[in-house]
Amino acid sequence: MKSNKTKVEVLTGRILDANPNLDRYQLAIAVAARADEILNGAPSKLTSTKGIKATDLALMEIAEGLITIKAFIDKR
Repeated sequence: MKSNKTKVEVLTGRILDANPNLDRYQLAIAVAARADEILNGAPSKLTSTKGIKATDLALMEIAEGLITIKAFIDKR
């Protein structure tokens, strides 16, 4: 039986599982900030980006650990 989870849900789950101190709202802010950077000319860390929306690119970059959001680094 096929899963009904979308790619976004899978990536979001992976990120949240790997970062227990991060919630969905913080992740949404991080994705929006990175997507804004991409839309303003920052290059994507992914190799194949043609036809992918900036928000999806941002989520994929975070899920792959290609970028770190400074505000989410544990300072303990």
